[in-house]
Amino acid sequence: MDRLLKRVCSFFNFLYHVFLLFSCLVLLGIVLIVSVQVVARQALGTSIRWSQEVALLLMVWMAFITCAVGVERDLHISIEMFLARFPKPFQRWMEKINWLLVILTGLLFLYYGSIQTMSTTSSTLPATGWPKCTMYVIIPVSGFFIVYFGILKLFRREEWMPEPVFFEKGGEKG
Repeated sequence: MDRLLKRVCSFFNFLYHVFLLFSCLVLLGIVLIVSVQVVARQALGTSIRWSQEVALLLMVWMAFITCAVGVERDLHISIEMFLARFPKPFQRWMEKINWLLVILTGLLFLYYGSIQTMSTTSSTLPATGWPKCTMYVIIPVSGFFIVYFGILKLFRREEWMPEPVFFEKGGEKG
């Protein structure tokens, strides 16, 4: 059973690496679009009609991508000073409750993000004419990765977590 789970995790980790590379493209897209818009407005005295809408869409995507990355790398804010005053068994229970709440949040992203995405397929964004669901499709994707990493951390399977990608500093995690 462990071998099958390890293969499934390897596949999910591959998808996550694609997700991280996509996030780099999203960030690059934001920078390029905003820069070109500033140059167009300041130097040419004109504006690119769709730039604000696409930049906003990419920023929404980036916000949800970073939620999943934050769960994977334990980057979310936590207050440990208070918890450290309790006995170790209580701390372990609280850690499990924490990961259960993270998984629940990911499931909410997955469920309600899917509903929001499906309900906006017939609407279009005004400037680009793209389906409005493109704004929301990242929410269930992010939710999936939040659930995945939450489960791995709940069951203390850090060895199945994804390896750092090639562009990360020193090839070390977090």
